[in-house]
Amino acid sequence: MSLPAVMRCIEILQPGPDSRLVLTERPLPTPGRGEVMIRVAAAGINRPDLVQRSGAYPPPPGASDLPGLEVAGSVAQLGPGVTDLALGQPVCALVTGGGYAEFCIAAADLCLNFPRGFDAVAAAALPETYFTVWHNVFQTGGLTAGQSLLVHGGGSGIGTTAIQLGKAFGATVFVTAGGPDKCAACENLGADRAIDHRSQDFVAVTLDLTGGRGVDIILDMVGGDYLPRNLKCLATGGRHVSIAFLHGAKIELNFMPVMLKRLVLTGSTLRPQSLAAKAEIARQLRQQVWPLLDSGRVAPQIFQTLPLASAEEAHRLLERGDHFGKIVLCP
Repeated sequence: MSLPAVMRCIEILQPGPDSRLVLTERPLPTPGRGEVMIRVAAAGINRPDLVQRSGAYPPPPGASDLPGLEVAGSVAQLGPGVTDLALGQPVCALVTGGGYAEFCIAAADLCLNFPRGFDAVAAAALPETYFTVWHNVFQTGGLTAGQSLLVHGGGSGIGTTAIQLGKAFGATVFVTAGGPDKCAACENLGADRAIDHRSQDFVAVTLDLTGGRGVDIILDMVGGDYLPRNLKCLATGGRHVSIAFLHGAKIELNFMPVMLKRLVLTGSTLRPQSLAAKAEIARQLRQQVWPLLDSGRVAPQIFQTLPLASAEEAHRLLERGDHFGKIVLCP
């Protein structure tokens, strides 16, 4: 394949409260052993990108300083030792950075084929959210058929994914969302009940829906003052899984409910995990989730697509929180 000498990409200018996203040019990256270079056709926007821009989520050692954690496109170059991918093959991939660019490096083990009938925009909306939900709800949270799940932020990319996967694997799924329109959209997507956190007490509603028992698992992106309220929503033996903290990372907590109900409090970030750990998530997704995408039983919800040069506008959209599903950049 003929490759250019440089690529357009988005840089974070001086990470911090006043950071800007700047369109610039850089030399093409070079894939190392076990890696490929992807010609990016679409890149998903995720809240960790905003946190990196603020200076609070630096890239792990060796990762690109460019933002962007998921891409879709075609394989443009193979690194040493890569034998199971081919030049020109359409793939989407979870990456540790560098997605806001025309070319991006990805570990071959974290590349997944486009599901049947998917274009690059739909495929780019998969890796970060599906890896995150699978790891936290199913691997860590242990959700199984017949159990109940409460997801905060039901209208987000994570939330819309958790609704669909939870229902596909036989769980009862409750979510919180902001406003009647988002709540209706969550229920249309399959949620058993969407609770409007602006006008309803999610603790009272959740306990009422479960006959006072509470739910088995909570997937929480809010943190802060939500944590003690979440403990009231959990059933005995319940699991609380934290993946973000929009309301803050620190809070004083009474551990008596944790002990009395034998609760498990856990959480994770995906980006710093080892390649082996993420490759295992990818393997399980191929086996258990990609068939659902192939058949159309689950699908990403695309809110809006924007050109690469409009990355700042995409971040503003995400920050406002009016979106339902994913925002995607198209170089």
